[in-house]
Amino acid sequence: MLVYGSHTFAQSDPTLLTVNGKPVTRSEFEYSYNKNNTESVIDKKTVEEYVELFVNYKLKVEAALAARLDTLASFQKEFATYRDQQIRPSVITDADVEREARRIYDEYKARVDGSGGLVRPAHILVQMRQKASAEEQQRAKQRIDSIYQALKAGADFAELARKCSDDKGSAAKGGELPWIEHGQTLKEFEDQAYRLEVGGMSRPFVSPAGWHIVLLRDKSQCFPYDSLRANIVRFIDQRGLRDLLINQRLDSMAKAISPKTTPAEVLERMRTEMVAKDPDLKYLIQEYHDGLLLYEMSNREVWEKAQNDEAGLRAYFAKNKKKYRWDEPRYKGIAYHVKVKDDVKAVKKVLKGLPFDQWGDKLRTTFNSDSVLRIRVEKGIFKKGDNGTVDKMVFKAKGDVMPMKDFPIDAVYGKKLKAPQQLEDVKSIVLSDYQEALEKEWVTRLRQQYPVTVDENVLKTVNKH
Repeated sequence: MLVYGSHTFAQSDPTLLTVNGKPVTRSEFEYSYNKNNTESVIDKKTVEEYVELFVNYKLKVEAALAARLDTLASFQKEFATYRDQQIRPSVITDADVEREARRIYDEYKARVDGSGGLVRPAHILVQMRQKASAEEQQRAKQRIDSIYQALKAGADFAELARKCSDDKGSAAKGGELPWIEHGQTLKEFEDQAYRLEVGGMSRPFVSPAGWHIVLLRDKSQCFPYDSLRANIVRFIDQRGLRDLLINQRLDSMAKAISPKTTPAEVLERMRTEMVAKDPDLKYLIQEYHDGLLLYEMSNREVWEKAQNDEAGLRAYFAKNKKKYRWDEPRYKGIAYHVKVKDDVKAVKKVLKGLPFDQWGDKLRTTFNSDSVLRIRVEKGIFKKGDNGTVDKMVFKAKGDVMPMKDFPIDAVYGKKLKAPQQLEDVKSIVLSDYQEALEKEWVTRLRQQYPVTVDENVLKTVNKH
């Protein structure tokens, strides 16, 4: 029952409506209305239109609470996870993240500088398999030696790298490699690179990858913090270190209160304080809480119920059959493409007398059961414009259809329908309509079961105070 009252409460956030005796404030309604009716929303609702939808929403939540869905372990776990996600980021500050980034940098700098700093090499690679034959080894050696002699004679390193290097990634950049530190690449390569002075070039040497010539472009101590900060912060987020910092802070906060206080209790205290200061956060969390309940209850009462109620679905179709008449004929069948003409008749023979829903499996097991495909098939209920082959061969549309590669012969099998003959012909549409009908029936029952009052005077003040 929906009753419109006339009394406007004097408080700053008056009660707009009650559902089963539970008050809903104006601010909660405004939060929901304004969030779902932005300028970008196509089907924007008036306040009066939206209040009816909002009431239905609250009624469904009330039904979920009555069914004790909020006591399910799965619900409590998912909701707690979401709720905590809204609070946990506030446990630490940007300064905490900055300190962690500095700590990571200091460790990295000590490691890099302590092992010789950074080098930026370029190289030319002549690739060689580790189990290369003697002949292959000789060819690779001759090739790298000829490149080396050309370099000693004054050839441009970058140009030769582009032409001769088997490392195609670096070759495109004239052999240039990124900055590296000790331990990042092959030991044989690092030993040569770190031994060189800037501008120096190695003699040919071999590694598990093949033969190399290295030119040292530059060397440096660890880069300054500011140049690496963005990458370090990204590393913190990717590796879950921010959560680790949060957990550490919660542990210390809990211990500071009492030995028996848990991090979860600290988080709950923070949540209470934060929602008291920020109504939007309160309603965001409430919205997720109610949304989880609504989804599960709607699934039980509408979506899953409709899916499993075959008798009800068929009865609904029989009662509303006129509603599903087509404005133009459809073709129920297949458009198929074969390699040889004999398979056109073979397909029709196989499908004759077989229920439509079994056609796909039958065709697959009969014609495409091994590695050699004999047939390509599009199955469905087609209207004009859905399928080029059906358009041409059934609906006699003008124009040519591009033949399918390797399957040049087109054919169709099925029948033209003026109207759907059975539920399966329009099942997806009927199912959607049946779900909608079940939901309307459900809402009607809820409105009879739970009393609802709306203060019309408060309603007039929505977004106007």
